[in-house]
Amino acid sequence: MARTAAIQPSVTGLKRIKLLEGVPDSALEALARQCRWRRYVADERIISREAPDNDVYLIVGGRVRITAFSAGGRQVTYADMSAGQWFGDFAAIDGCSRSADVVALEDSLLAALTPEMFLQLLREHPVVNECMLRRLVTCVRELTDRIYDLTTLGVQNRVHAEILRLAKQAGVNGNTARIDPAPKHTDLAAHISTYREQVTREITAMAKQGLVERSGGALVVPDVERLERIVAEVRRSL
Repeated sequence: MARTAAIQPSVTGLKRIKLLEGVPDSALEALARQCRWRRYVADERIISREAPDNDVYLIVGGRVRITAFSAGGRQVTYADMSAGQWFGDFAAIDGCSRSADVVALEDSLLAALTPEMFLQLLREHPVVNECMLRRLVTCVRELTDRIYDLTTLGVQNRVHAEILRLAKQAGVNGNTARIDPAPKHTDLAAHISTYREQVTREITAMAKQGLVERSGGALVVPDVERLERIVAEVRRSL
């Protein structure tokens, strides 16, 4: 259950949200008072698929997972989001029910906007509008790439591509990337639409080839360019 007691509106918290970069302090102060501030504990469901709730959620602190479950219990993970990001904007724009579940990965603080407040932000602040347009384009590109990978690549290649994506997301330093903490095999399987056992087999094979290494609780990609070439060569051959 969401924790709502004793949460003070925070302009400082809103300044961490990428969507609101460039919005004047006076507007942020008004927005902070209008938001509904909520705390969620790890593993707590924030929104449910098909729910009529159309609020937009700003992640002030913590991490959440955008996911969905089939009737048979199969999980598909769309994305993990951290502080500074936001979700729920699609439902606020088109008024339709939710298309995914959102669950807190750790204790999180969120600020919720009604659809009316969100649309007013878009109308009154061009920087917010431009940020939202870039987000929509990015979503389309990422989904296009993901559909391509899921329909053309085998499990081995999908694991390679996902580890490469996580390595770049973690940051490449001198051709080396450290994914910390190491992704759980169940989470990787949910993201690339396969089974945990297959992911474990492919990660083991990658370790034998020197493509990845274990370092404490992290997964290290010692030669990002090598992994990038492998992924690119497979895609070119299709």
